[in-house]
Amino acid sequence: MKLTGSKKTRPAPVTLTIVALGDSTTAGTPGFKSPIEAPPDGEGNVESQYAFWLTKRHPGWRVLNRGVNGERSDQIRARFDRDVVRASADAVIVIAGVNDIYQGRPAQAVIAELEAIYSAARTHRIACIAGSIVPYNTATPDANARMRDVNAWIRAAAPRLGIVFCDTRAAVADPDDPDRLSSSPDDLHPSAEGYRRMALALEPAVASAVKV
Repeated sequence: MKLTGSKKTRPAPVTLTIVALGDSTTAGTPGFKSPIEAPPDGEGNVESQYAFWLTKRHPGWRVLNRGVNGERSDQIRARFDRDVVRASADAVIVIAGVNDIYQGRPAQAVIAELEAIYSAARTHRIACIAGSIVPYNTATPDANARMRDVNAWIRAAAPRLGIVFCDTRAAVADPDDPDRLSSSPDDLHPSAEGYRRMALALEPAVASAVKV
């Protein structure tokens, strides 16, 4: 006899653990607070984070949102062991440096911290995807110049450092003005649609980094 009724949908098996490591543009600000900011599962509109969109497109990818609003690159680097290594990550997505720029720090200071993060990933044999710093609409010409310097370094250094570059800045930028966001609820962060576009840009970069 055949039984009728609803069947429980089994979750897809986890094939890849990815840590999204960064600041507010990883956390999902302003629409979402990450699990670090609002334990244990985060709080707000889940669509306002690129981690959500990556998982939606790849149910077997466990993407851990480890973004913290307002953190500089040195503060993000200090969390690498706790948030990436201890998670037994297969891959880490690193987007950091905008708060350093916002606070007036030189591009070279950001570059030194990013290189240390990338080096830590290599030491622990964790595939690394390096995203570019995304724009914010209130940035001064000097801030934009420093962001461009950092992003140009990431792009050029990626092959030498054995990491995969992803132009997350281009993914969320206004096509007519690359120094502004295409859509933003607060002039500082992407909209939910912007985070979706970040995920679309990151998806092939992650696949390339882990050879899937």
